[in-house]
Amino acid sequence: MGDRTYILAHDLGTSGDKATLFDARGRMVASAKYAYATDYPRPGWVEQSPADWWKAVCVTTRELLGGGGGADVGVDGGGAVAADTGADAGARAGLVAPGEIACVVLSGHMMGCVLVDGAGAPLRPAIIWADTRAVRQEQDMLGRIGAEAGYRITGHRLSASYTAAKLLWVRDNEPAAYERAACVLNAKDYILHRLTGSFVTDYSDASGTNLLDLSALRWSDTILEALGIKASLLPELHASTDVVGGVTRAVAGACGLLAGTPVVAGGGDGSCACVGAGAVREGDVYGILGSSSWISSVARKPLTDPEMRTFNWAHLDPQFYTPCGTMQAAGLSAQWFSDALCDGAPVERLDESAAVSPVGANGLIFLPYILGERSPRWDVNARGAFAGISATTSRADMARAVLEGVGMNLRLIIGCLGLAPDAAITMIGGGAESRLWMQALADIWRRRVRLPERLSEA
Repeated sequence: MGDRTYILAHDLGTSGDKATLFDARGRMVASAKYAYATDYPRPGWVEQSPADWWKAVCVTTRELLGGGGGADVGVDGGGAVAADTGADAGARAGLVAPGEIACVVLSGHMMGCVLVDGAGAPLRPAIIWADTRAVRQEQDMLGRIGAEAGYRITGHRLSASYTAAKLLWVRDNEPAAYERAACVLNAKDYILHRLTGSFVTDYSDASGTNLLDLSALRWSDTILEALGIKASLLPELHASTDVVGGVTRAVAGACGLLAGTPVVAGGGDGSCACVGAGAVREGDVYGILGSSSWISSVARKPLTDPEMRTFNWAHLDPQFYTPCGTMQAAGLSAQWFSDALCDGAPVERLDESAAVSPVGANGLIFLPYILGERSPRWDVNARGAFAGISATTSRADMARAVLEGVGMNLRLIIGCLGLAPDAAITMIGGGAESRLWMQALADIWRRRVRLPERLSEA
């Protein structure tokens, strides 16, 4: 790459797409965002329109390349474009020519189900990661495969949260769409197809399907046979760094890129966050403190926990895996406390209140199980609680207890991962902006907690 060539990265999040330009030195030049809707047709159903993803990619790309807000893609006002520029990079949105884009690379939300026909047209709305409708299909999978066998093969519990159960739900409830399907994709894979015409995915996204033999990095014949799913329905597997094609002439005009621009496979957003946190060597450990939270390490092989308390993803580097434990309500516990007991005051005020209470919150304990719990308890019926309330308990004590309760649950997860005693943990996510919370985590875990230089971009 020369000094005037750029990487264009798209991150398809749950709430919208963020497109970012990076220069040859890895510095952020400019970014643009486009919001899209999430639909909730019934309780437990969570869907998005793949057409909205494509529109977002086209609009943000053209915004960064000076091609306008996307008139050629039929923008209907459903999203909003907001561009941010990095003054230190010496470039501004709209001043990078399409010919200066060295490659396009994608990240996206995982564990979804996008069924498309042979031409790549969606056959129904995308069922995204948060959808839990496939409970009956989860039970069917457990009966056909077995909990321990499924965990051993895929590195995950068999669950309605993953692609396989969602695919089976479509087969059971919308057979016409299932029969017409040529491929099942995730969010970023759908955009890869729109850009290149290829049905492909990477190992990290594939590791969130409940269909991948994680150790072998290939689709599991055992699981496909047990579930009656044809291997031809699954995309071609690639490493995250593979160039999987070039932008086709058919879509170059719509998205503002030159035909033939290389497109790189990229990865699932969780695995990309791992690399963003700098966890790229064996033994590296990182955590995310957002609405939910997880702790993950880099390992040469999947970690098979006898109690199935943790799970495993494929790293962006195919020689590594990322054993992981996720809790449901971390930042969400703080948000709940703010909404329910502080009249909706900004979550940032939680720090100010918690700082008044001493370490240990004067003996008050908070159990952060307000959405049930995944790691390490795996109990959807678990519930949160304050324990140890006395006549002297203050709101500040409760605020401190919320922060410490999240930290204590994450300490249980750390204990399941078998980390080296001296391993530092790099934290990213919105909660990592709280120095008080980070110090509390360091004290509870008795470990060094580090923050990346570019926390917001990690």
